[in-house]
Amino acid sequence: MQNIGIQAIITLACYFIFTGVAFWALQALRFDRFIRRDHVPQAQMLIGLLAVAIGYLTSSFFLSFIDQARNLIFLIR
Repeated sequence: MQNIGIQAIITLACYFIFTGVAFWALQALRFDRFIRRDHVPQAQMLIGLLAVAIGYLTSSFFLSFIDQARNLIFLIR
């Protein structure tokens, strides 16, 4: 049971970390060229949702990669 709890904490931490990194990386893009002047709140929501989507995809890839690397041990045995 403790392993499941540790894995849940690691998964949640990865989601938050990769979402933060994606949000930080999206700040480098110039979205003001594509957004109309009166739609600033919608643009901010779009950036937030893009950061969540990119963070989720990258963390899922990272966690899946780690899980598959751990499973390579069974190939050797």
